[in-house]
Amino acid sequence: MILLNVPRTRRRRLGVAAAAGGLLAALLTAAPAAAIPDPGDSPAAGKEVSRSDQAEAREAIRSGEIPGQDEVVHSDNIRHVANIPKDALSGTNSDLAFQGRYAFAGNYDGFRIFDISDPKTPKTVAQVLCPGSQNDISVSGDLLFLSTDSSRSDSSCNSTTQPATEKSSWEGMKVFDISDKRNPRYVAAVETACGSHTHTLVPERKNVYVYVSSYSPNAAYPDCQPPHDGISVIKVPRKAPHKAALVGFPVLFPGEGPDGGGNPGGPTNPGVSKTTGCHDITVLPSKDLAAGACMGDGILFSIKDPERPRVIDRVQDNVNFAFWHSATFNQKANKVVFTDELGGGGGATCNAEIGPNRGADGIYDIVGKGDRQKLVFRSYFKIPRHQADTENCVAHNGSLIPVKGRDLMVQAWYQGGVSVWDFTDSSKPKEIAYFERGPLSTDQLVTGGSWSAYYYNGYIYSNDIAKGFDVLKIDDRRTDPARRVHLRELNVQTQPDYFD
Repeated sequence: MILLNVPRTRRRRLGVAAAAGGLLAALLTAAPAAAIPDPGDSPAAGKEVSRSDQAEAREAIRSGEIPGQDEVVHSDNIRHVANIPKDALSGTNSDLAFQGRYAFAGNYDGFRIFDISDPKTPKTVAQVLCPGSQNDISVSGDLLFLSTDSSRSDSSCNSTTQPATEKSSWEGMKVFDISDKRNPRYVAAVETACGSHTHTLVPERKNVYVYVSSYSPNAAYPDCQPPHDGISVIKVPRKAPHKAALVGFPVLFPGEGPDGGGNPGGPTNPGVSKTTGCHDITVLPSKDLAAGACMGDGILFSIKDPERPRVIDRVQDNVNFAFWHSATFNQKANKVVFTDELGGGGGATCNAEIGPNRGADGIYDIVGKGDRQKLVFRSYFKIPRHQADTENCVAHNGSLIPVKGRDLMVQAWYQGGVSVWDFTDSSKPKEIAYFERGPLSTDQLVTGGSWSAYYYNGYIYSNDIAKGFDVLKIDDRRTDPARRVHLRELNVQTQPDYFD
């Protein structure tokens, strides 16, 4: 057992200690040491910044404009109650999922399971070595799903890196049995075109459908050929997960020619990503709806037939959006928040130079009914706290905070920290709480910060790329009613009906 101390905040010292334990569990691996991440699976080495930017960052710290290096600061209505540093899995921390008293944390080297029955003292239950970016993670019943979007020698957990130009290379979805949380068991793998960058579950009683998002085809890649203008759909029988299989590749952007029918990107639309698939999809099963963030396009589609999703509406923003990254519905399903990951998550975009409308959230109202529903733009939201030019910062993964009559969201902004904001008025969003650390470096642009920040059963959980697993508690009259909502399971991209 290791005793971990939570860093102090500017406003108060937190006398909270958190314990972490548990042994590394390398599954289906005769020689765990052979399992190594893809070179592209880890954050890029720190990038040098100009001397003027270095000096500016140091001066901003001295003047109190930004926190000191690694210093923890937060608004008065948020408390930092626990931190569990990275342990056996040293790679990049990624997404989160929840079930009962457990949190499941993705990492480019595998995944980690925490017991969060007492959120103030999370405990490690298991760590599973299974390298392959991004290891995007979801759970449903006794099954855990893991995305692999880096070219590997095979589908096992002791695979090694291998060029995507080789036909034998493998990328796709992995399925684990987690009926025993202390000993997850690898039970299935399904290869998908262009791998699996992220995935989204559409759960049913007998089966779980998995929507696999991937992109960036290349004629030199045998298993990732253009046009790649759709998503892979996998069907996983709950009682026989070893029979998981690909059941279709619905085309979301039909068009003639090698590039399909999505946003052409530059030079037609300078600075905008060309649409060659989707980055992320959020489904709202109670409404048979889904929202797709698809590089150069945002889409609304029907999932009444989960094997054959059908696009209802499609929007573009060729002025302020560079890369449509993720989507979140409000509870009434009359709004969608899309995020723009300007700079791919590695850039310093939360500064005056970039401004408030780029690298931000775009808030869209959904108007009309049925197949006549339309996405109508209302406003942008971006954190109001400028970050140093040595801090990667952009809109990233977040979730609703379930309060009737309000549209509240918690969201990760990499080194911009964790933001809680209100978009009840679609045209006038505002931040109501925040938590962040100071820059990892004042000399280099180093990748770090909160990858995912989600609200689950009264607490906010954040998976920090470099610093580990954080637990936050918000005390605010606007968010307090959410404490009465308790879920048995949460995959944020499979959005629940919180009040059903």
